[in-house]
Amino acid sequence: MSGQGFERHDHAACIADGLAAADRACAERGLQLTPVRRRVLEYLLGEHRALGAYEILDRLRADGLGKQPPVAYRALEFLVSHGFAHRIEKLNAFIACGLPGQTHQPAFLICSDCGTVAETDTAPAAGALGRAAKASGFAIARTVIEAEGTCPRCANGAAAT
Repeated sequence: MSGQGFERHDHAACIADGLAAADRACAERGLQLTPVRRRVLEYLLGEHRALGAYEILDRLRADGLGKQPPVAYRALEFLVSHGFAHRIEKLNAFIACGLPGQTHQPAFLICSDCGTVAETDTAPAAGALGRAAKASGFAIARTVIEAEGTCPRCANGAAAT
């Protein structure tokens, strides 16, 4: 995948595919996708922008699924720890994994105009960062790559004005 989230696509299929992948993974791993966890994943899949925990809590509250912050945080912790979602450090928010079921090292492209976040797969340990770490004797355990800029839709809109 290269920047999915910026491309036009069948959003209903995107949501259905993400939920189906989570259902399969949970069945294979013996995990339970509770109604709250499933609903939080649906919220994340329904957007291609990062959602904060309190925005998710507001949605859960409106759906009658929880009123206290731990409800949202527990669901998010489950989704992130099992690879169904990612935390976007810069935004202190969360996004559904765009490559569910695949081993990958994600990088995030964040549009500073519209807030859309696209996920792409990268291998930082194989690139310049990996070479620099190896040269210094450093072993990379985890990387967070988040790039901020302008998505194609916003760039084209800005160019048209």
